[in-house]
Amino acid sequence: MRIIGIDPGSRYTGYGIVQKDGQELTHLASGRINATGAETFNERLEIIYDGLHQVLEEWSADEAAIESIFTAHNARSTIKLGQARGVAVLALRHLQLEVHDYAPALVKKNTTGNGRAPKRQVMRMVEMRLNLEGKLTEDAADALAVAICHSQAAGFKQRLA
Repeated sequence: MRIIGIDPGSRYTGYGIVQKDGQELTHLASGRINATGAETFNERLEIIYDGLHQVLEEWSADEAAIESIFTAHNARSTIKLGQARGVAVLALRHLQLEVHDYAPALVKKNTTGNGRAPKRQVMRMVEMRLNLEGKLTEDAADALAVAICHSQAAGFKQRLA
């Protein structure tokens, strides 16, 4: 099963693609879609949408997972994050992918054992799990953590069936 994980953001949207074969997880691709060069916010949303389409044209996926929204300190930031997340979900749905949501605390707990782990700890654990020493941006590491979280949840659901 091939899984794409998404860490949505209005400036940078991280993505990570893993292949799950039994208990084995293999890193296939990861990176971030950089929308900071856009002149308007709406152009950023278009860059995110197009970027995810390009990634999935190159790396098809069987399932998709995305981090749910946390409430930012600034209401305006939360709204922008929600719009970026909505565009990411739309891009995934247009490619016929079912989208699974995971709360940030659940992704952190699943990755590190601590639901309040700092980003650096999440990054380090993802690098260790996928043998990627020092090769990830924070956005890509977070997206891979979402994909890893889903791979474990999907495996659990299969065992229950």
